[in-house]
Amino acid sequence: MRLAVFALVALAATGCMGRTTSSGSGSGTVEVSPPNTKLEIAVSIGGSEAPTKEWTLDCPSGGTLPHPAAACAKLAKIEHPFAPVPKSSFCTLIYGGPETADVTGTFRGRPLNAHFERGNGCEIARWNSVKFLFPTS
Repeated sequence: MRLAVFALVALAATGCMGRTTSSGSGSGTVEVSPPNTKLEIAVSIGGSEAPTKEWTLDCPSGGTLPHPAAACAKLAKIEHPFAPVPKSSFCTLIYGGPETADVTGTFRGRPLNAHFERGNGCEIARWNSVKFLFPTS
């Protein structure tokens, strides 16, 4: 019994019982809204003459992106939605398509300039974690 109590105290002290949860992409989530978030989103099909689609998102609920309030709520739950794939990552050699996306502006009060593509398994997973920002229509 003492061992179980000691284990619980140790877990609490190290933060293992914190408030992060899984977001489907393996990253933790944060329960704060993304204040000072103003994004410009551009999605295009690389190597094609198809027009680039563009949207804006101004949290908590504005912009031209479909369902902006829902997008802001989803962004609020992802700790680092725009972090690049670490250079030391081992990624599957799978091609996800020619689509690319650029997200610029301000996220949580900090300047943002992120590029997304679908050239390997890691980049596809990164894309999928924020695909709600890249509507298909």
